[in-house]
Amino acid sequence: MKRFLRKLGRRLKTAEHWLTAQVALAVLWLLRLLPPDAALNFAERVARRIGPWTGRHRVALGNLRRAYPEKPEAELEAIASDMWANMARLAVEYVFLDKLFDFDPDSPVPGRVEVSGIDIFLRIREENRPHIFFTAHLGNFEFLPIAAATFGLQVTSLFRPPNNPYIADYIHKTRRSSMGGLLASRSGAALQLARVLEEGGNIGALVDQKFMGGVRTRFFGRECNTSPLVPKLARHYDCDVYPAHCIRLPGGRYRLEVSEKLDLPRGGDGAVDVQKTAQLLNDVVEGWVRADPGQWMWFHKRWQIR
Repeated sequence: MKRFLRKLGRRLKTAEHWLTAQVALAVLWLLRLLPPDAALNFAERVARRIGPWTGRHRVALGNLRRAYPEKPEAELEAIASDMWANMARLAVEYVFLDKLFDFDPDSPVPGRVEVSGIDIFLRIREENRPHIFFTAHLGNFEFLPIAAATFGLQVTSLFRPPNNPYIADYIHKTRRSSMGGLLASRSGAALQLARVLEEGGNIGALVDQKFMGGVRTRFFGRECNTSPLVPKLARHYDCDVYPAHCIRLPGGRYRLEVSEKLDLPRGGDGAVDVQKTAQLLNDVVEGWVRADPGQWMWFHKRWQIR
């Protein structure tokens, strides 16, 4: 009986995932019929109305209260509302990636996307050694590998696929058509990233999610676990680590900022210190979030420790 119930539960979960994916993809297909700005504005309006009714909204407000104890409740609600708008735009932007990223380094006319740090991309392209880019869930973080490819720089990106396998498959196909290499954050992914670095390639990783069993760090003054992957790879391959993040600008525009490589903390033996480097990455991301708090995913249980 227990075996039957387990099998039934799995089938019901699969059916739920399939139905949810069909509804979501149908909505995205309909939005695709609209001009990009009209679709993005519509999604933002809906998200600002629906988001506050979800359980994740309460998680977001709880995190915001702890991060900004000095801010009034109305300001925290406004940040949470901006967060929902940002996440809605990100979801819809998947179907418009080919239309939205219009950056052309040779064009005298500025487009929808601007890039800060072009000289860094060009310099890295000429270096015959591996590099690591790290970013966070800010603005449209998908633009990093697309921008790198514009300068002839291949970046293999590590990403965490959604729990819904049908939506995950759609996103993977969409991303693969416009970006460089993609690696799902699953067992064996670290070895594949290491292989890329061994061959002198470049990788990109998001570093602002919780990681059970990671190194103990602090983020907004609160303890959390952080993935040691980037620090360990930097330590093992002694490669440079570059911060890069995207923010939304008024008028439906974007700015991708690539900064100079970090001066990584090292131990007495000269090797990269994994724990201190993980903390440094957190500090950089916290600076980004403080500058644009409405563009980060506050509903994520970043501080959950088991």
